[in-house]
Amino acid sequence: MTDSATLRRSAKYPREDKQATVKEIKELFVNSKASVFTEYRGLTVAQLKELRDSLRQADATYKVYKNTLVRIAAKEAGLSFDDTLIGPVAIAFAKTDAVGTAKALNDFAGTNKDLILKGGVLGETVMSTEDIVALAKLPSREVLLAQIAGTIQSPLTKSAGLFQAFTRNAAYAFKALADKKSADEAA
Repeated sequence: MTDSATLRRSAKYPREDKQATVKEIKELFVNSKASVFTEYRGLTVAQLKELRDSLRQADATYKVYKNTLVRIAAKEAGLSFDDTLIGPVAIAFAKTDAVGTAKALNDFAGTNKDLILKGGVLGETVMSTEDIVALAKLPSREVLLAQIAGTIQSPLTKSAGLFQAFTRNAAYAFKALADKKSADEAA
């Protein structure tokens, strides 16, 4: 094999590798509920592990990619966020719960000043840092579902109480009427 053939083949592999990475990032953008961009400069390996563990509990992944590849994948996914991809950027991809992911990142950023929230994407909407913080302040998905269930259940419970009171009062009225009738018959 000649040296030129070796060079052509070795130059080919990184290109295919980059295309696969772009495809992976695009799929993560498309399949995630939200994507949050952070700057992680200054965090230790132990702190990054702690952050990844907290994000895993929120059903999210935390990945570092080359900004150029993220820009290409975002463009292919129909997204645009130029100011966000400056410096070392890691992305948290929320699989199911955007609020839980935003909470985990915001809580971690509150205790570790080296983690900087830079913005993100919720569905197809590009979000600022303030939007991510506002999202983190919302109740979690489970709390919202419980509140909705409580709202739906409340009128049903009241209706059941009213029906129960009606039947109880009707029973008392019939009993009083029967007692009065039997007292009238006795007299």
